Amino acid sequence: MEYKAGKYNIAVIGAGHAGCEAALAAARLGMKTLLFSISLECVANMPCNPHIGGSSKGHLVREIDSLGGEMGKNIDKTLIQLRMLNTSKGPAVHALRAQADRKRYQAEMKHTLEKQENLYLKQAEIVKINVENHEVKSVVTNLGAEYEVDCVILATGTYLKGKIFIGENSFESGPDGVFAANKLSECLQDLGIKIQRFKTGTPARINRKSIDFSKMEIQEGDKDVVPFSFEDEMVDVEQVPCWLTYTNEKTHEIIRKNLHRSPLYAGIIEGTGPRYCPSIEDKVVRFADKERHQIFVEPVGKDTEEMYIQGMSSSLPEDVQIAMYRTLPGLENAEFTRPAYAIEYDSIEPSQLKSSLELKNISGMFFAGQINGTSGYEEAAAQGIIAGINCVQKLKGKKPIILDRSEAYIGVLIDDIVTKSTLEPYRMMTSRAEYRLVLRQDNADLRLTEIGHEIGLISDERYERFLKKKQQIEQEIERLKNTNIKPTQQNNEILVKCGTTPIAAGTKLSDLLKRTELTYLNLTQIDIERPNLSRQVWEEVEIMVKYEGYIEMQKKQIESFKKMEQKILPENIDYEQIKGLRLEARQKLNQFKPYSIGQASRISGVSPADISVLLIYLEQWKHAKK
Repeated sequence: MEYKAGKYNIAVIGAGHAGCEAALAAARLGMKTLLFSISLECVANMPCNPHIGGSSKGHLVREIDSLGGEMGKNIDKTLIQLRMLNTSKGPAVHALRAQADRKRYQAEMKHTLEKQENLYLKQAEIVKINVENHEVKSVVTNLGAEYEVDCVILATGTYLKGKIFIGENSFESGPDGVFAANKLSECLQDLGIKIQRFKTGTPARINRKSIDFSKMEIQEGDKDVVPFSFEDEMVDVEQVPCWLTYTNEKTHEIIRKNLHRSPLYAGIIEGTGPRYCPSIEDKVVRFADKERHQIFVEPVGKDTEEMYIQGMSSSLPEDVQIAMYRTLPGLENAEFTRPAYAIEYDSIEPSQLKSSLELKNISGMFFAGQINGTSGYEEAAAQGIIAGINCVQKLKGKKPIILDRSEAYIGVLIDDIVTKSTLEPYRMMTSRAEYRLVLRQDNADLRLTEIGHEIGLISDERYERFLKKKQQIEQEIERLKNTNIKPTQQNNEILVKCGTTPIAAGTKLSDLLKRTELTYLNLTQIDIERPNLSRQVWEEVEIMVKYEGYIEMQKKQIESFKKMEQKILPENIDYEQIKGLRLEARQKLNQFKPYSIGQASRISGVSPADISVLLIYLEQWKHAKK
């Protein structure tokens, strides 16, 4: 029996990383927002590795923060180890990665949601979304409560028809034994939304007291702690170590002998898994020539003895898991607290979405996170904040916020899934970003803070601090370009000590800084008039000066890219009526309904010749409109 439970602007279904960011953005922008979770114990849950950031993912977290999101602030409050990855490589791939205290991360985010004005957090399963004339009208819970809403954001993670597999055993469930959401999936299909089946997995957790760490390699955190949020100033954090061990031939032999008991290889699992995060049995089969695989042993939190065994994701039976885990150095006496499992779930084909993350054929229905075929907490949160923002933009009658591929990793992520769809869970990688030298994690605030402030998620106080930082960077670069260093004996002795050649004539500080051997810090003895700048400022200055030539080249490429992106295509084009387009191009263009000529050019099956036809059509359309 259904009953009327009230009217709200926006309902967010699912309180994982996507749902949290979506709901916070909507509420902070003044919308009366409902946030539903099947269990309030699952808010911002980390059912897989309890870490935030990493290669390319750290970029996403910084971008979320620059738009006014919460993930960066939350991990700064709850991290137990922090490392900057890829420091031996160029700045384009430097990436922060933090191990989180899982329970504290959840508790902090849940409390943030509970305190937020305009936000109403509720435990309930949504079983139905009512749609009339292709517009969202209301959502209904399993207890019959009907909430009238203007927009809905679906951020259901891996709960839609979730099914757990451990060897021969399988049962309906979401992550961590929380029950699955079965009825909503059927509702989406009834609305004509195309569903696909994906799978992911997680390793076992092991009790710390059963591990012999003396047989493993220790991995400490960085001494210099750099916060994720541009707003935070990190103080000293008591960090805990992670550990490294390896599989061996005994491990691989046990896996090979028991492949027939794996639901993955027995054909029981229907869903497609992530290629870039395979199970251990998948690794052993696909990389048969490898003698060993790295395995990281990582703490789940400070107030628990559970350790996460990264790299040992599996769907093999529990007895096989125990046997293979105990072949690893240091894990000979390992005691499981939770076995590894695979989970299969429903997601939508993201080609049905606009670049705003709104469904093309139902007004007011947005999707974010793993339901869009992506994997990872950071990818989910990035989509969540964009979906939340664009939901509000729609209700206010404003244009959606669409970040393009030259502006943000978030832009690359969303553009990839809506123009190429996903045949497997999509994971963000630096190699996917064509303009990664410009899209660095260190300059995310310079790229996106103005957008966040214009939307209303960045406060005036933070914006003023940002403008001051931006001005300091510009002034310091200008000073370096205008400061001449004389070839004195003292200066040359300093240069030689730094491992570089002496100068024979006056040289600009900026030219000296471009030398590989020199850094902003070790030029201190020569640069006697240097101002007192924060680390954030001088690091940005150093990168921009050192890589100036490469950055300028990439900016020229971006200019050409922008010209194509700014050629906006009308939403109501029937591509079947455009003469000159090939059959495949007409079909693909009608399916994806690209936002711009640039986006159309990235759709598989649309050729350069088709783009030429579209350009002519667009000019004719503009002329006719005038």
